[in-house]
Amino acid sequence: MSKQIALLRGINVGGKNKVPMAGLRKALTDHGFGGVATYVASGNVVFDDPGTPPEKTAAAVEAVVEREFGLRIPVVARTRDEIAAVVAGNPLPEGAAEPARFLAVFLSGPAPADAWFRTADPASYAPDRFAIGDRVVYVWCPGGIGRSKLAADFSGRRLAVTATARNWNTVLKLLEMADG
Repeated sequence: MSKQIALLRGINVGGKNKVPMAGLRKALTDHGFGGVATYVASGNVVFDDPGTPPEKTAAAVEAVVEREFGLRIPVVARTRDEIAAVVAGNPLPEGAAEPARFLAVFLSGPAPADAWFRTADPASYAPDRFAIGDRVVYVWCPGGIGRSKLAADFSGRRLAVTATARNWNTVLKLLEMADG
């Protein structure tokens, strides 16, 4: 059976937007999602593909979280094949060699033409690098994510779409779970 992956933005960070993973698994199962599994407490959920486009699945997960936990949490969803395409299409293989310092920033839709990162001077972020993919931005921070101006800009700047980042280890684990 094919799988979908939901990425919840900003839960269980700094004591805010607390959502217990066992509770999330139960809530999603109770609302008709099958084969629900979570990975770490940062809002990564793999489940049987409900047969809806990922954008509709994301909205359904958002509704469950709001109903069950009283939180309005943005969600980005992808199919297993879309996650596999992110991995296969990685334009920064040197970043993948340092998976804890390499992020995939998943976007809920195409990046707007006027998005700050489309017009930013990449040299101003050196040694950090980024590359824009299909509804994903690859971000490599060789000096570490915690000290990176580029990573901070992706978490702090507003976009016209929802964005949520996962390190490469997490991306690979989610793909493995979707294949399992």
